[in-house]
Amino acid sequence: MDQFCGSNFWDSNKTWWTTDPQFTTCFEKTALVWAPCAFLWTFIIFDFYYLKASFDKDIPWNKLNLSKLVINLGLLAITALDLIIALVKKGDESAAEIYLVDIWSPIIKFATFLLAFIFIPLNRKYGVQTSGCQFLFWFLLSVCSIPRCISEVQADRNRRSEVQDLFWENYQYCSFFFFFASSCAMLLLNCFADSMPRQTKYKREKNEMPELSASFLSRITYYWFDGMARKGYRKSLEEADLWDLCPRDSSKEVMPTFAYHWHKYKPSLAWESKAKYENEKVTFVKPKSWRNRTKKDMVSILPVIFRSFGGVILFSSLLKLITNILALVQPQVLSLIIEFVSDFEGEQQPQWKGIMYAILLFVLAVLQTLMLAQYFHRILIVGRRTRTALINSIYRKSLRISNSSRKESTVGEIVNLMAVDAQRFVEFTHFINTLWSAPLKIGVALFFLWQLLGPSVLGGLVVMFMLIPLNGFIASRTRKYQIRQMQYKDERIKLMNEILNGIKVLKLYAWEPSFEKQVLNIREKEIKTLKSTAYLNASSWFLWSCANVLVALVTFGTYVLIDENNVLDANKAFVSLSLFNILSRELTILPILVTSLVQIQVSVKRINKFLNSEELDPNNVQHDASKPHPMTIENASFSWDDDNETLTNINIVVPRNNLVAIVGTVGSGKSSVIQAFLGEMEKLSGSVNTVGKLAYVPQQAWIQNATLRDNILFGQPYDRRRYNRVIEACALRADIDILSAGDLTEIGEKGINLSGGQKQRISLARAVYSNADLYLLDDPLSAVDSHVGKHIFEEVIGPKGMLANKTRVLVTHGITFLPQVDNIYVMKLGEISESGTYSELLQNRGAFAEFLIQHLQVGEVEQEDLDKIQRQLSSTISEPGLLQTIEKIIDVARSESLSDSISLYSNDSLMGGLQNRISRQQSRESKISAHSLRKKEEVEGKLIESEKSQTGNVDLAVYKHYVKSIGVFMAIAVLALNFVCEAFKVGSSLCLTEWANDNDVANSTSKRDMYLGLYSAFGFCIVATSFFSTLTYSLGSLRCARALHSTLLHYNLRWPMELFDTTPLGRIVNRFSNDIDVIDNVLPSNVHGMLIEGFAVLTTIVVISLSTPIFLVAIVPIAVMYFYTQRFFVPTARQLKRLESISRSPIYSHFSETLTGVSTIRAFSVKNRFINESDAKVDKNQAFKYPSMISNRWLAVRLEMLGNMIILFTSLFAVLGGQTNPALVGLSVTYAMQVTQILNWLVRTISDVETNIVSVERIKEYSESKQEAPWEQEQDMSKSKNWPEEGCVSFENLKVRYRKGLDLVLHGVTFYVRGGEKIGIVGRTGSGKSSLMLSMFRIIEASEGRILIDGTDIASLGLHMLRSRLSIIPQDPVLFSGSLRINLDPFGVKSDDDIWKALELSHLKSFVKGFPAGLNHSIVEGGENLSVGQRQLVCLARALLRKTKVLVLDEATAAVDLETDDLIQKTIRSEFKECTVLTIAHRLNTILDSDKIIVLDCGIVKEFSSPTKLLSDPDSIFFRMSKDANLV
Repeated sequence: MDQFCGSNFWDSNKTWWTTDPQFTTCFEKTALVWAPCAFLWTFIIFDFYYLKASFDKDIPWNKLNLSKLVINLGLLAITALDLIIALVKKGDESAAEIYLVDIWSPIIKFATFLLAFIFIPLNRKYGVQTSGCQFLFWFLLSVCSIPRCISEVQADRNRRSEVQDLFWENYQYCSFFFFFASSCAMLLLNCFADSMPRQTKYKREKNEMPELSASFLSRITYYWFDGMARKGYRKSLEEADLWDLCPRDSSKEVMPTFAYHWHKYKPSLAWESKAKYENEKVTFVKPKSWRNRTKKDMVSILPVIFRSFGGVILFSSLLKLITNILALVQPQVLSLIIEFVSDFEGEQQPQWKGIMYAILLFVLAVLQTLMLAQYFHRILIVGRRTRTALINSIYRKSLRISNSSRKESTVGEIVNLMAVDAQRFVEFTHFINTLWSAPLKIGVALFFLWQLLGPSVLGGLVVMFMLIPLNGFIASRTRKYQIRQMQYKDERIKLMNEILNGIKVLKLYAWEPSFEKQVLNIREKEIKTLKSTAYLNASSWFLWSCANVLVALVTFGTYVLIDENNVLDANKAFVSLSLFNILSRELTILPILVTSLVQIQVSVKRINKFLNSEELDPNNVQHDASKPHPMTIENASFSWDDDNETLTNINIVVPRNNLVAIVGTVGSGKSSVIQAFLGEMEKLSGSVNTVGKLAYVPQQAWIQNATLRDNILFGQPYDRRRYNRVIEACALRADIDILSAGDLTEIGEKGINLSGGQKQRISLARAVYSNADLYLLDDPLSAVDSHVGKHIFEEVIGPKGMLANKTRVLVTHGITFLPQVDNIYVMKLGEISESGTYSELLQNRGAFAEFLIQHLQVGEVEQEDLDKIQRQLSSTISEPGLLQTIEKIIDVARSESLSDSISLYSNDSLMGGLQNRISRQQSRESKISAHSLRKKEEVEGKLIESEKSQTGNVDLAVYKHYVKSIGVFMAIAVLALNFVCEAFKVGSSLCLTEWANDNDVANSTSKRDMYLGLYSAFGFCIVATSFFSTLTYSLGSLRCARALHSTLLHYNLRWPMELFDTTPLGRIVNRFSNDIDVIDNVLPSNVHGMLIEGFAVLTTIVVISLSTPIFLVAIVPIAVMYFYTQRFFVPTARQLKRLESISRSPIYSHFSETLTGVSTIRAFSVKNRFINESDAKVDKNQAFKYPSMISNRWLAVRLEMLGNMIILFTSLFAVLGGQTNPALVGLSVTYAMQVTQILNWLVRTISDVETNIVSVERIKEYSESKQEAPWEQEQDMSKSKNWPEEGCVSFENLKVRYRKGLDLVLHGVTFYVRGGEKIGIVGRTGSGKSSLMLSMFRIIEASEGRILIDGTDIASLGLHMLRSRLSIIPQDPVLFSGSLRINLDPFGVKSDDDIWKALELSHLKSFVKGFPAGLNHSIVEGGENLSVGQRQLVCLARALLRKTKVLVLDEATAAVDLETDDLIQKTIRSEFKECTVLTIAHRLNTILDSDKIIVLDCGIVKEFSSPTKLLSDPDSIFFRMSKDANLV
């Protein structure tokens, strides 16, 4: 090398052993030039990768990239000139000698500059706006050129006195400074990012994330986030202030990758659908067979995640390795600083070495900060992409899961997979690399300790290994408790989901206390499990605290005891202590890692189970266009759960454009045939074929939380003419006119603000508007009035309706329409008993004739229809006996003609009044523009209010509330124990300092033993106080968790119904799942961490200030900078967390809604649209979550830089003579090295506490929300047990509105009902019938007027006193999961005999006797394992058990078949003959024998009298109704 350069490559005397250090010329021309060049050639591979991966292209030429090009050309030119002149000079023997270095260095530089030059147009072409590799190259080149810069200046100064020709030297001087200035200019230009590309894969909006266009320097310092931090400091951030999601992290990019690798892991499985990615959508190719699955076929998500995001994980591992190396090198530099200070008393080292050590320590710390920030950033990317992939996979799976698998997981459990388990993967990503880095760091630290202390380290190592089995035992127990806690949590969320779904029924029955007790019982088990986990966690902290102290104690003790010559000096003590601190950090992380591993293991198992569960077989239904008919079932048998056949030997043919009816009794399998056509049932044999676009109207209408118009459009484009035709045909015009914002009125979750008939008509309108080829109509007319049903059949379903040219299958109980259908299939016990045309079936005198006679007997048909049927039958039936029987039945049925509507006269008056009101409104608003009117309609029609986020600082009252929930005594105890623990730590450090400084220890074993004993005592005290502080806080936080959950549940169950109507279910469930989980698991560790770090920072400042008092000068500006950084960060982070929380709820609400309507979604083939909606909600949540996470990195870089400045000043003051005691220098620098991490963790934990305390704030907000009237009042005690004894009901000028600001629904209702009277209430939809009932139960409170029962104003009673003394059979039969007994008697106060008697009277006794468990027979969620009719009979049994003096029937038989209706009516007449019965009528024959009739219209009692009197008055509305029905 010396010959290559013509001088020495390295000269220690010139560079190291001198007071004026300099590198040799050879070193400056080779190593300092070639090293940056080698860096560029090594890492340019990353630039190639970014070119390949870029989504964008074509950055326009601009000043920046043109400047780079020009300067790079200048560098190429000067380098080429260097080479040419060197070659020319080498050939000139008279000139100065030219060495090889002068030729090869220009060649290497030229090649490197050429490479950099090529990448400027390449980056421009492929849209890469910044390059980290090139920035670092120019940075290294500029920094490495500084020594030569100094040398060239000194050489030039020396040359000025010389006379000889120095052309070559002067040229090199000028050439170098041109090169140096150009390198610095290139470095400066690379600090900025290039312009926006012109061609982009995804449109780049103004609101795009600044990170995408940020330079490399901005990215590593997070300067691009400054704008958000400033904005968050100046004002409370809102949704509009946030950026769009980075395209690479969107569902469109993440899901295809994940789906591809998921499929690759199961290529041999024929039953699994294959994932394909086309047109930016993930689709699944139909499998051949879905059966014969084994347990070994189960695929785990872990390898799929690694394969999908492994590149980022590996890069993060590389960054983690570098940070580990940097962390482990720092104690070695500390050793050099202590040696430097130790030499003050002897032969002093040159001052520059001390300064260099201090700067080197600072540089290492800065590099560690930047690397660590990038490491966490990469891990954050993995976490968020994993969460996106898992949530989207769970959603997609839920759309394909089979019905048998669906029963295994409730809505609450599946929502938990998204809310909790997917989030755990985000948290676990922080620990992925800790799995290998912690053992590596521990191993290297022990190696360095061996070098310092020799075999003594083995003593500490033995202690560590002894603790591993104990921790293993704790980990296994923790895992067991973790699984148990998740099971309890699932159970609790499932029950809460059911309670919230059936809250109206719970309130009507006054059953809230029973269900509250059930939830609290589950919660108590959960708390008990959490308490066991808290003891284990405290034990784990105790063991690792022991490990930290015992390892140091045993190692130092062994070192000084095994050999009297071993003396513990400052260097050994404090370098060892800094290495022990590294050990301590890793050992502290291990218990957290173990806990996280346990949690992730549980979550993986749960998600694997769900994602591997059985799916619907797409081969259940074929789509063979060659078949002659569009819908056929041939020789097929079907089952719901693979075990029991539900349908047997089914053969159905539906010719094109035909209308086919399926009829039969309850439970005969009519709806199951429809489900078989949809592919929802498992096909055991035979074949099903459908050809064409399908539309489906389910028996129970599924309504989305959207506007009425959106419910009908269902994703289709709005065609005004077609839409209006559908509205008219489905008889929705009058309903739309009544709604506050017309068809832009928002419909609540599950159609909560619509009647059953309205929901059914909207569901039908959705199908009609879809303009499909095939229509499956599952009893669409059951919940609508008979005249409306007739209108719909004529205008929509029938041979002259909108669907006349479509292929239709209709399940119906309405025999009126059967003569108009093309073919009829009669179902009996899961088989087709007969089929044929109407006339053919009547001639057969089979099951159809029985069905017809039975329905005529129950009285379902109106007068004109009876006439029509009689004419039809007389021309059809040839057998006189059958005809005579049916004619007799028809004569009886004439007197029971049914109607639920008011007369044409009253209809006209209602519509006239409405039109007058509308015209008046239009005249008032004629000056308002159409746009503002539309806006007004949208506002008026808004039902579900957007979730509001709190703004500004978290109120001090929230912290007080949290501390109060923990317990003031416990809170003070925790603070005291933490303070004492830190005091012992300082004492321990000072003890070690004295020991290292005491020169007498080498000659006195008693002194040595005294120091060892004192150090041991401090260690024991640290461990004890650490254990008790952790345990005390854990128990306090559990007490808090119990109290807050109880408070939330208590207040939530006492909400008035209006709040449940306007708050999405997902939002409330989010409080009980996510927010409670934060309070159970996240917030305690945040607060505990904040206390530990807070005391540690104070301790560090005290120790450094004591050892180096001059440090106090530097701490003031650092403290000011720290304060302002924290002031900027906390408001921003807090508000970002709040916004993220709000964006999370819609994911779960949409998911719950999807699960409820999954069969409808599949039938309409709109899975992709719903998947896109879900993806959009997930992407929005991720867009809100990302800035929240980046804010932590922004903070970390700034705070760690402040910590690094503390290291710099501490070490600089030490080496510049501020401290001559090496032990104190060791102590202060050791503490300073810790402060970087501590400062960072302190503000992060403060921020985490502030952001997570939002969960407490949200729960507190619910506890301060509006409450309904008290459940119990003092006055209740004065009432007898049998109140009401007479059952007199009096309405006095009652005025009612549903919510403040809405119009009245009852306008001064006044009537009086004597005890024991039977009252029928009739009126059109929206007339106020149900509002009357809700007022009696005080579900809605009176705005004016009052209701008296037995002379007592019900407003003066407690709600439970009132509701428990009234009985109701509601319109919707709601059952809860649990035993049948709990569904009948949740308080357990009735005897078995009472319950059996009630079941007998409600015609369920024989049915229940058939169950092996009897009364303990399990009811599934929503009562899905009972038919609708059976559920309604259970509701009758509830009323019979309660047997109060007042009974309300709210259209209780509207949704059941006629047989069930008849059974219910008979029981009510016999068992409630002494009671006051108010019947909201759906069928007129049920109220004809009432004592009095109330006719309601627009919330006003139009008529109230006996049926006889009303029928004798030709001017009465009731008379006109009766006349229309030929009753008079």
